[in-house]
Amino acid sequence: MSSSAQDLMPQLDIGRTFGALFIGVTIAAILFGLSNVQAFIYFQTHSRDTGTTFYKLAVVWLWILDALHMALIVHCIYYYLVINYTNFDALTGIVWSFKLSVAIEVFLIYSVHVLYAYRIWIISKGKSRTLPITVGIVVILNSGVAMVLVWALYQCHVFSDLIKFEWAIYLALGAITFADIVIASALCYFLATSRTGFSSTDSLITKLMVYSINTGCLTSVCSIAVIITCAVMPTNFIFLAIDFLLVKVYVNSYLALLNARHYGEVNTDTNNSYSFYNHHGVYRPGMHIKMSEDQEPIHPGGTCLSIPMTKL
Repeated sequence: MSSSAQDLMPQLDIGRTFGALFIGVTIAAILFGLSNVQAFIYFQTHSRDTGTTFYKLAVVWLWILDALHMALIVHCIYYYLVINYTNFDALTGIVWSFKLSVAIEVFLIYSVHVLYAYRIWIISKGKSRTLPITVGIVVILNSGVAMVLVWALYQCHVFSDLIKFEWAIYLALGAITFADIVIASALCYFLATSRTGFSSTDSLITKLMVYSINTGCLTSVCSIAVIITCAVMPTNFIFLAIDFLLVKVYVNSYLALLNARHYGEVNTDTNNSYSFYNHHGVYRPGMHIKMSEDQEPIHPGGTCLSIPMTKL
């Protein structure tokens, strides 16, 4: 054991360093299981779609990156707590899988932001393109900030070096939080202006707005929590444990938004497909609504109206 390692040993709190990382990996594994369920629901509800759609490829892409990130952080914690649990020199160094996991995390978050920007571009069809272009510029600028973080991390060889590059962490997470706010605001604006005046469609739009706000707030809160814990407790790994969860929150938030329309359609179909009897016991046929991927038949007063749902 080197003399520098011996000097650092009394300062190392295993519980707040690698113990925190272990808890973070455990919770991340739970969230990874949740993203698997979300992906399964998406493919089940779109199994009747012919061909390979853009969103199916997007879900597969996000799942691959999420699984790779999960494998890397598991290797990281296995390396420190199993292979080198008595090797203090190894505990102070940064393993390659940790650095690569951060690079994958940055790329995955950027991918989610690009998918959100594409979604905003689609629902803004026929309207002003100023806001979608602004969102696109913010996402592109974020990629540059993210590359700075990856570069700074690869300059670090031991965990104590991370303190010298705190500015890169604050810059990247601050930019991500700003992008989340811009994306959520743009989604809510275009959804609000897409109201049709029909109760079922407007109800679905309201639910999508709630999903957009909740997911934007959740990812922003997670990013801010990393910033705060890093600023307040830079000598432990609690902020890194929370950072492990950030990717999983992003993937689950996007998949939840993709599945939100399905949940709304199921609830609408359940609430509006019914039959009842009047007070004389005479049967009256119910109003049946079946919503597909492309249209939403509505039967007000016996008239069938088809409203495109592709923009939602």
